[in-house]
Amino acid sequence: MHLTEKFFNRLSKGFEKGKVLYPFHALFEAIDTFILTPANTTLKGSHIRDAIDMKRTMITVMIALVPALLFGLWNVGFQHYTSLGETVSIWTAFVYGFLKWLPIVVVVYASGLAVEVTFAQIRNHQVSEGFFVTGMLIPMIMPPDIPLWIVSAATIFATLFAVEAFGGTGMNFLNPALVARAFVFFAFPTTISGDGVWVSEAADAYTSATPLSQVASGNTANLPSTLDMFIGTIPGCIGETSTIAILLGAALLIYTNIASFRIMLSVVVGGFITAATFNYSGFGMFATIPAYEQLLMGGFMFGAVFMATDPVSAAQTQNGKWIYGILVGMFAILIRTLNKGYPEGMMLAILLMNVFAPLIDYCVIQVNIYKRKMRIRKSLIN
Repeated sequence: MHLTEKFFNRLSKGFEKGKVLYPFHALFEAIDTFILTPANTTLKGSHIRDAIDMKRTMITVMIALVPALLFGLWNVGFQHYTSLGETVSIWTAFVYGFLKWLPIVVVVYASGLAVEVTFAQIRNHQVSEGFFVTGMLIPMIMPPDIPLWIVSAATIFATLFAVEAFGGTGMNFLNPALVARAFVFFAFPTTISGDGVWVSEAADAYTSATPLSQVASGNTANLPSTLDMFIGTIPGCIGETSTIAILLGAALLIYTNIASFRIMLSVVVGGFITAATFNYSGFGMFATIPAYEQLLMGGFMFGAVFMATDPVSAAQTQNGKWIYGILVGMFAILIRTLNKGYPEGMMLAILLMNVFAPLIDYCVIQVNIYKRKMRIRKSLIN
């Protein structure tokens, strides 16, 4: 580590003000602080210090994403070779998925960091580590064969209009990764919806419909088993299929207090109660699907763990997190059940509640203020 620090210290001299590489100092600083502990310290004022900073928070989230990512890369290859009727080793399937994922993640980071660095230079700010997680999330919620130019356009759009337009990371009220997915869904719907996009280079006669699209089309007879949906050996986005891998990431986020268990749990509770209500009433195309199976379909669990818990765009108050999460789960199932053209409702549910999160927090705070006033008034009367 000492040699690495000395190397970066020597390299930093070329990025100082007045030097040739100064226009790229924001990019160098982002790489330097990502690899090493920042050298700058607070000179005045009182601050609470602990071992957690933005960089360590983002790295923890990236580690939590690893199980879902690794399984997703294998599943991309598994689905591809299954469509061809071939049986290959785990390693062969994984390498195939990795080679499909790698160009997407490179394009995402190149496009997003170009925007981030440009704005950091203009504002004379540091490049925030927040995009490192966004850059991991975007490829995991995209189909494996999505055109790279669309990925680049979606990433630039999300970075510009969901982050930088509001002042940068920490100021955005919408989840940037979901904004990128929403951009693709509404601007290029055929690349992210339908039966032909979820299995990479599938054989012509092979049906690659996801469980959600099967139910939406009325085909409930040939659904994957509950175990298959829990493990994740089904068509879908790169990182969204394996519930067990997602839960491993959730355990790490909860153990390290990086993400709120209140939001995760309340999203699941809200979704389950809503799905069970439709089961009981017999209404909708998902009425015959058990409520617990609906939680395993699509991006519900991935959204509950990694998207709804975004600390910037989610509710901040403790009671507000319960309300926010329950409404996310409820709206996800409502959209899925009532909108035949869009059975995957998690994205829209989270974005909708991102907009209402500040209002939820405001109402919770006002209720607390009212209760406090009533307690004081009661104590004065007594």
